[in-house]
Amino acid sequence: MNKNNLHDKRLADAWATLQSHAGKDVPLDPDPSRLAFADPEFLLRRETRGVRLQLELLKPDLEMQAQGIENTIVVFGSARLRSAQESQTLLRRAEQAGDATALERSQRLAHSAHYYEKARAFGRAVAEYSRDKPPQDKLFICTGGGPGIMAAANRGAQEGGGLSVGLSIALPHEEKSNPYVTPDLHFKFHYFAIRKLHFMMRAKALVAFPGGFGTLDELFEIITLVQTHKAQPVPIVLFGSAYWKRLIDFDFLVEQALVSPQDIHLFQYVDTPEDAWATIQTFYKL
Repeated sequence: MNKNNLHDKRLADAWATLQSHAGKDVPLDPDPSRLAFADPEFLLRRETRGVRLQLELLKPDLEMQAQGIENTIVVFGSARLRSAQESQTLLRRAEQAGDATALERSQRLAHSAHYYEKARAFGRAVAEYSRDKPPQDKLFICTGGGPGIMAAANRGAQEGGGLSVGLSIALPHEEKSNPYVTPDLHFKFHYFAIRKLHFMMRAKALVAFPGGFGTLDELFEIITLVQTHKAQPVPIVLFGSAYWKRLIDFDFLVEQALVSPQDIHLFQYVDTPEDAWATIQTFYKL
């Protein structure tokens, strides 16, 4: 630290005081004399929520700018799906345990393990394409930073020699974040709204693999933004046509006049990593 920079000195002193309290397990009771930006009790008040929202917007934005992350391909999908190898391990454990419910669940998840491998292959394809491109033309995988399909896409990007982004959410029941996200590009959020904003800020495409409520939430958020022209049109790829067509009958929405026929063309179904990547390449004439 530059000792002649008083601004740096004050920041360091404020942080040192906060760390000292935390290290000694000293409760951070209200203290009017504590610097505001180093006062968690103050920053966590209801009245300072706006400041927290701004910070969650700004911190990832600055770091991604510094890392040259301008264009992302967002990959969503279930956190529960595992690789073929791990799925078989879990299946054997369930068989040995003799728990019929756990066994049935493990069998179903093992049946869908191929989606993990396909997400991994897709992430690798994107990274390999971008590896030798100039900064403005690079595409980076961006996921929710968790396990399952998210880990698969980040893993593929890592294997392809690329950086990848993870936007995690702090939840009471969350699993450990996956180890394949580039460490400097792993961000954790408290607010779903700001996390969603970061998903869309740089997204040049969305690839949605089979998933549950979280995947559906993110998918419909993006479809709605594009449908209402709040966001620029981007490729929206539904990976696993059998899954998505059984889960959601979009044609029924058209039949009921609840969406326009052209809205069905906001997304495409694919079943292979190659077709997913080709859809994006065609859209942007890559």
